[in-house]
Amino acid sequence: MPYVNKPRPYKHEYETYDGTEKVKKKRAERNKARRIMMEAGKVHKGDGKDVDHKVPLSKGGGTGKSNLRIKSAHDNRSYPRKSNHKPK
Repeated sequence: MPYVNKPRPYKHEYETYDGTEKVKKKRAERNKARRIMMEAGKVHKGDGKDVDHKVPLSKGGGTGKSNLRIKSAHDNRSYPRKSNHKPK
Protein backbone atom coordinates (compact mmCIF):
# COMPACT_ATOMS: atom_id res chain seq x y z
CA MET A 1 0.00 0.00 0.00
CA PRO A 2 1.58 3.27 -1.04
CA TYR A 3 -0.22 5.55 1.48
CA VAL A 4 0.63 3.88 4.78
CA ASN A 5 0.96 6.50 7.54
CA LYS A 6 0.56 9.43 5.17
CA PRO A 7 -2.45 11.14 3.60
CA ARG A 8 -3.48 10.36 0.05
CA PRO A 9 -2.65 13.25 -2.34
CA TYR A 10 -6.12 13.72 -3.86
CA LYS A 11 -5.30 17.16 -5.27
CA HIS A 12 -2.22 15.82 -7.04
CA GLU A 13 -4.18 12.85 -8.44
CA TYR A 14 -6.83 15.20 -9.81
CA GLU A 15 -4.28 17.52 -11.39
CA THR A 16 -2.30 14.72 -13.01
CA TYR A 17 -5.07 12.31 -14.04
CA ASP A 18 -8.71 12.87 -13.09
CA GLY A 19 -8.72 16.48 -14.23
CA THR A 20 -7.25 15.89 -17.69
CA GLU A 21 -9.42 16.56 -20.74
CA LYS A 22 -9.23 12.94 -21.90
CA VAL A 23 -10.57 11.57 -18.61
CA LYS A 24 -13.21 14.29 -18.33
CA LYS A 25 -14.59 13.35 -21.76
CA LYS A 26 -14.74 9.65 -20.85
CA ARG A 27 -16.58 10.47 -17.61
CA ALA A 28 -19.02 12.69 -19.51
CA GLU A 29 -19.80 9.81 -21.91
CA ARG A 30 -20.51 7.47 -18.98
CA ASN A 31 -22.72 10.08 -17.33
CA LYS A 32 -24.57 10.63 -20.61
CA ALA A 33 -25.25 6.89 -20.91
CA ARG A 34 -26.73 6.77 -17.41
CA ARG A 35 -28.85 9.86 -18.14
CA ILE A 36 -30.24 8.25 -21.32
CA MET A 37 -31.31 5.16 -19.39
CA MET A 38 -32.79 7.22 -16.56
CA GLU A 39 -34.92 9.16 -19.04
CA ALA A 40 -36.08 5.85 -20.52
CA GLY A 41 -37.10 4.73 -17.01
CA LYS A 42 -34.79 1.71 -16.96
CA VAL A 43 -32.66 2.78 -13.97
CA HIS A 44 -33.22 4.92 -10.92
CA LYS A 45 -30.98 6.54 -8.36
CA GLY A 46 -29.91 4.04 -5.72
CA ASP A 47 -31.27 0.94 -7.45
CA GLY A 48 -27.92 -0.91 -7.48
CA LYS A 49 -27.84 -1.10 -11.27
CA ASP A 50 -25.12 -0.01 -13.67
CA VAL A 51 -25.42 1.06 -17.27
CA ASP A 52 -23.12 -1.21 -19.26
CA HIS A 53 -21.75 -0.61 -22.74
CA LYS A 54 -21.93 -3.76 -24.88
CA VAL A 55 -18.92 -2.54 -26.83
CA PRO A 56 -16.75 -0.64 -24.31
CA LEU A 57 -15.98 3.01 -24.89
CA SER A 58 -12.30 2.08 -24.83
CA LYS A 59 -12.91 -0.22 -27.83
CA GLY A 60 -14.79 2.41 -29.83
CA GLY A 61 -18.33 1.74 -28.61
CA GLY A 62 -20.74 4.64 -28.56
CA THR A 63 -23.40 5.84 -26.17
CA GLY A 64 -26.43 5.12 -28.36
CA LYS A 65 -29.31 3.09 -26.90
CA SER A 66 -28.37 0.07 -29.01
CA ASN A 67 -24.99 -0.17 -27.26
CA LEU A 68 -26.35 0.17 -23.71
CA ARG A 69 -27.75 -2.41 -21.32
CA ILE A 70 -28.58 -2.60 -17.63
CA LYS A 71 -26.60 -4.90 -15.34
CA SER A 72 -26.36 -5.28 -11.60
CA ALA A 73 -23.40 -3.43 -10.14
CA HIS A 74 -21.92 -6.76 -8.98
CA ASP A 75 -22.05 -8.30 -12.46
CA ASN A 76 -20.73 -5.20 -14.18
CA ARG A 77 -17.78 -4.67 -11.84
CA SER A 78 -16.36 -8.17 -11.71
CA TYR A 79 -15.06 -10.36 -14.51
CA PRO A 80 -13.82 -13.94 -14.72
CA ARG A 81 -10.07 -13.94 -14.21
CA LYS A 82 -7.12 -16.10 -15.20
CA SER A 83 -4.64 -17.40 -12.63
CA ASN A 84 -2.43 -14.34 -13.34
CA HIS A 85 -5.39 -12.07 -12.29
CA LYS A 86 -6.01 -10.71 -15.79
CA PRO A 87 -9.51 -10.88 -17.31
CA LYS A 88 -10.24 -13.97 -19.42
